[in-house]
Amino acid sequence: MIAVCVSASGFLFAQTAQFGIKGGVNVASYHSNDNTDFNSVTSFHAGGLVHIHMTSRLAIQPELLYSGQGAENKPADLKAKLGYLNVPVLAQYMIGDGFRLQTGPQVGFLLSAKLKSGESETDVKDSYSGVDFAWTFGAGYLFPGTGVGVDARYNLGLKDINEGGPAKVYNRVFAVGLFYQFKH
Repeated sequence: MIAVCVSASGFLFAQTAQFGIKGGVNVASYHSNDNTDFNSVTSFHAGGLVHIHMTSRLAIQPELLYSGQGAENKPADLKAKLGYLNVPVLAQYMIGDGFRLQTGPQVGFLLSAKLKSGESETDVKDSYSGVDFAWTFGAGYLFPGTGVGVDARYNLGLKDINEGGPAKVYNRVFAVGLFYQFKH
């Protein structure tokens, strides 16, 4: 087992890896099995990435991101503001000079959960699951020779985040941002 881990880590480090930073805008909401009508909230994401080329066309990109998420119920004047530490691991397929399609799993660790009602705000972290799982779909473009790129993705929540509630609630997040891959 140790030999397999050492061999695999040697293989990964032998590949072309570039570190980077990224950030952007989130438009987040919930999907519920009881058909509650949730409105989206706007927040942000920011963090780092490692882009690892496996071949000239295929790469793996793990990321570590802070992500503001949540939803709003306007008729009830309620707004949920959630903060996650998300760890997506994306498989990327490069097309042409810079365009990339990406998909992969994501695990999110709940850092904070606040419920705003009118002017008051309450900590509701115990009402939410501490871990979220999602599947990510997206595309990006790296401008050739610059290290600068744009990225758009959709995170489809797969785990019920409503801790102990009667309705099942899932995160839904559309994210658009910029990234920079440092030269190696």
